[in-house]
Amino acid sequence: MINTDFLDQLDRFHLVVKKRVTSNYVGPRRSIATGRGLTFKDHRIYAPGDDIRLIDWKVFARTDHLYIKTFEEERNLTAHIIMDASASMGFGRPMSKFDYAAMLGVGFAYLAMRENEKFQFSTFSETLDVFQPRRGMSHLASMVFHLNNTKTQGYSKLLNSMAQYKKIVGSRSMLVLVSDFLMDINEVVEALYTLGDHEIKIIQVLDPIEKDLKYSGDFKLIDSESKSMLRTYVSPRLRVQYQQMLDNHAARIEETCNKLGYHFHQITSDTPVFDAFYRVLE
Repeated sequence: MINTDFLDQLDRFHLVVKKRVTSNYVGPRRSIATGRGLTFKDHRIYAPGDDIRLIDWKVFARTDHLYIKTFEEERNLTAHIIMDASASMGFGRPMSKFDYAAMLGVGFAYLAMRENEKFQFSTFSETLDVFQPRRGMSHLASMVFHLNNTKTQGYSKLLNSMAQYKKIVGSRSMLVLVSDFLMDINEVVEALYTLGDHEIKIIQVLDPIEKDLKYSGDFKLIDSESKSMLRTYVSPRLRVQYQQMLDNHAARIEETCNKLGYHFHQITSDTPVFDAFYRVLE
């Protein structure tokens, strides 16, 4: 279950978006698009088909050339919060990775709400479930209710889901993608390349057991998605090999994010949520 007590602690944070963004909603943020807004941007030479009401006749009187005024539209940001709800995200005690990811997602939605921004939340596993972007506490409450009633199940079809989601994001926005990313690295990389030119935060959530594997002896390991079983002996050597493979996996994701200008963070589910936001938003 999602504990929302941490939201009060987030009041000291603000959504910081480094890039100018565009969307279809009128609001306080300055966009990269030009239009009939309130803020004058520049002049450009009149071309057939332009609105003659935009002609600057004072410039014409001085230069004998037709110029039109262009403006910056004041538009706001839609924050897109996408969470992995596949079976592997159900791992972890006392808090599952999904519950922790959901708290991060709710936190980002809360920050967006404080800035009077719209936010859109989605979950994915074998299919993608998308909820319409809205503002306000009622939408946040609906998000918490939905996530508290979401059952982690199925495979994580990250690439298919992100290819579908790309069609939803029509303008430059802020995207927060939260998953354990414990899947084929080539699928992860290809999925990241589909997301496009947005302000994107990639957050990998791992359980401390997955991160450190502080166990030894004989174990039966069951894949939560395929249900296949592996008998193995966890030795110090195996633990080192496992951690090297996991580190290499995460390093490949981070390398791809760096190439694309995304922000990558790896967080274990025992990290206080406030500390996690401090790291992600610092």
